[in-house]
Amino acid sequence: MHAAGSTFPQRVTIAIHDQRLQGALAHASGGFVHKRAAQVAALPEFEALRERARSVKEHVLDNLDAYLERYEEQVTRRGGHVHWASTAEDAQRIILGICREAGAKTVTKGKSMVSEEIGLNAALEAAGHEVIETDLGEYIIQLAKEPPSHIIVPAVHKTREQVADLFDEHHRPLGYTKHLTEVGEMVDEARQVLRQHYFRADVGITGGNFLIAETGSSIIVTNEGNGDLTQTLARVHIVTAGIERVVPTLGDAATFLRLLARSATGQEITSYVTLSTGPRRADDLDGPQEYHVVLVDNGRSKMLGGPFREMLRCIRCGACLNHCPVYSAIGGHAYGWVYPGPMGSVLTPLITGLSTAYDLPNACTLNGRCQTVCPVKIPLPGLLRELRRQQFESALTPGPIRFALKAWAALARRPRLYHLKMRVAIALLSRFGRRRGALSWLPLAGGWTGTRDLPAPQGRTFQQAWSARKGARP
Repeated sequence: MHAAGSTFPQRVTIAIHDQRLQGALAHASGGFVHKRAAQVAALPEFEALRERARSVKEHVLDNLDAYLERYEEQVTRRGGHVHWASTAEDAQRIILGICREAGAKTVTKGKSMVSEEIGLNAALEAAGHEVIETDLGEYIIQLAKEPPSHIIVPAVHKTREQVADLFDEHHRPLGYTKHLTEVGEMVDEARQVLRQHYFRADVGITGGNFLIAETGSSIIVTNEGNGDLTQTLARVHIVTAGIERVVPTLGDAATFLRLLARSATGQEITSYVTLSTGPRRADDLDGPQEYHVVLVDNGRSKMLGGPFREMLRCIRCGACLNHCPVYSAIGGHAYGWVYPGPMGSVLTPLITGLSTAYDLPNACTLNGRCQTVCPVKIPLPGLLRELRRQQFESALTPGPIRFALKAWAALARRPRLYHLKMRVAIALLSRFGRRRGALSWLPLAGGWTGTRDLPAPQGRTFQQAWSARKGARP
C-alpha cells in the first residue's frame, strides 16, 4: 500500500484540505465528463457497442483457458515467448531474469498499470537497472517520486506550476535553464530529455490494452507515441498484461477500441493504436530482437470463479473515476494503492485483502454513476455491496457498526414496527429542525453533520404523505 503508516481517513483529510490538489481535480474532472458525453451523443450505436463488448468479455471469461492457450501458441509461432506469473513476485522474478539475460542497464517503460500493480519499478531499481518512464504523466510522477493518481492521466493531481518546478529541479543539470510556464514548452522539453533514453535502452517494457488470440498480437493505445519508441528501439520488448486482457479476434479488439478512448478521454480514438506481433523479422526495418509477454494472474483466477468475476471485464478506461463524486473530491492517492476510484475500491480489497483495504468499499456513496458510464457494464455498486457483506460476515466491520446494521436489519424485516418507528423519528426530527429548517447535529452522525446540515423532514413519512394525497383526490 502507498502512504505507509497513514489510514484512509487521514489521507482523505489531507486531500480535502490540499488547495492545489482541489484546484487540479476541479480543472480536470469536468473536462472528462463533458467530452465523454459529447462523444457518446455523437455515436448512435454506443449502447449497442457496450452490449457487444460486454458479451465478448463474458464469452472470453467463459473460455479464458482456451483463449490464453491459443494466444500463447500464436505468440510462440511468431518467435515470441510467453511467461506465466501467478503472483506479483513471480512477475518481478521473470522480468528481472529477462533483463539480466539481456545484460540490460537502461530500461524504458510505457504506461502500464500492471507494472504498477506488481511493484516493477522498485524491483528493477533494486537490481541496479536505470528505469525511465516515457509516458509524460508517468515521467512527471517519477520525478516527483509519487505513485499515479489516475489510471489514464497519472499526474492529474499536479498543477502546471508544480510540473514547471519539477522540470527546473531535474532538467537544469542537463542544461535546460529556462523556467517554463506554457504546457507546450514543457511537453517539448520533456520530449527532448526522453529522446536520448530511447536510443540507450536495452529493454523496453509496455502494457497491453488488448491481447489478440487469433494473431498473438498485443495492442497499446497512447496519445504521445512513446509506446512505439519504447517497444521498437530497445533490443528486447516485454509486454506486461493481466490474463483477462485477451480477446478472440482483431475485429473484437476494434469494438473495444471504439469504446475505450470515448470513455477515457472523450476522443473518437487515441492518437496511436499500435499492434506488436513477435520480434523483428528479417525484412523488418525496425523492432526488437526479442519479444516477451508476461501474463499476470495475481488473484484474477480466484475472481474468475467467484462473485467478482464481472470485474474482469474492466478495460481500464477510467470513466468510473471521472464520474465518481468521491474520487473527484479526494483524488487517487487517498485510496492508498495503484487502483483508485470505484474500480479500485473493488480491485484493491480483492488483491491486497479485505482487512487491508477495509475503508474503500465503505467510502462509496452507491450513487451508481460508475455503472451507468462503464463501457462494459460492470455492476460496480453491487460488487461494492458484496465486499461490504463479506467484511460483515468476516467480522471485519467494527462492533458498533455491526450492532447498528443488525438492529436495522431486524427493524426492516418487521414492516409494522418499522413504519411505527419511522413515524415517531420523522416527527421528532421535524420538530427539532423546524426553526432552522435543518439539523446541524444528529446522534451518532457527528462526522456527517460536522460539514453539512440535514434538511429537516416534513413531519410525515412517505407512506403517510401518499395516503393523505390519495385521500384528497376526488
